[in-house]
Amino acid sequence: MTLSLLAITWGSSFILMKKGLIYFSPQEVAAYRITAAMLVLLPFSLPNLKMLKGNFFPLLASGLFGNGIPAFLFAIAQTEIPSSLSGILNSLTSLFTLLIGILFFRVAAVRFQIAGVVVALIGALGLIGFATLMDFGIYGKYATLVIIAAGCYGIAVNIIKFYLHDVKPAHITSLSFLLIGPGVAIYLLTGTELVEKVTSVPGAWLGLFYLSLLGIVGTAIAVIIFNRLIKETTAVFASSVTYLIPVVAVAWGLFDGETIDLEQVLFMVLILVGIFLINSSAPGRFFNRIFR
Repeated sequence: MTLSLLAITWGSSFILMKKGLIYFSPQEVAAYRITAAMLVLLPFSLPNLKMLKGNFFPLLASGLFGNGIPAFLFAIAQTEIPSSLSGILNSLTSLFTLLIGILFFRVAAVRFQIAGVVVALIGALGLIGFATLMDFGIYGKYATLVIIAAGCYGIAVNIIKFYLHDVKPAHITSLSFLLIGPGVAIYLLTGTELVEKVTSVPGAWLGLFYLSLLGIVGTAIAVIIFNRLIKETTAVFASSVTYLIPVVAVAWGLFDGETIDLEQVLFMVLILVGIFLINSSAPGRFFNRIFR
């Protein structure tokens, strides 16, 4: 149930970004998202500043790789690619969680997981139209930004699992945003035109409403839930929420008039098959715990 709720919340984030980008620049969308999340989490972060001692760098890394960098990458990417494609490529988070775990955190991998990495990569490369290095157009370049964001998520998941296992999920989330949020908020108010657009552009208040939902529900609350999953299960299993995110993202995209052809569906299936293989060693008791 928790996994499904998280998938619906995060899967809806892509369409909210798309709606916000109608009125605001990618930088404004990302900066407002982070600022809104930081502000709504202040009741959790300010009373627990003492927890920064000994956890400062893991929390900072969690904030940068789990929220800050991906927020800007996703917003920029969606100026050129459909929201549904962003949701599909986001499913590569499990792949990067495993790879980074193997390379830097001594996570053991079984042969099915290695096969899953290969299959998911084939699906991802096919989905973004990566025919050759010489024919890698604008579409593919912006889709690659989403893949980089998924890699950032993989780093954050492993950091939380291995360095912040004794910190409560709400504290991880709120303190991570507190560390990256003030600088982003200053940039939002002094380096962008968001305030001017809200007061002068027709319909901008509606865009701000979408971005508020994105920051509060799709970011702050969703990340708390996700961090709880990481602590209660394995890092790879927690990242398997990305199985369901593409379904929600594609559904919203189709509802909003986006189109998906058969070739894209086939490559999407390859990605999901790969992610399934990557998660094939997750113990069954975790499934019982989450879906009970």
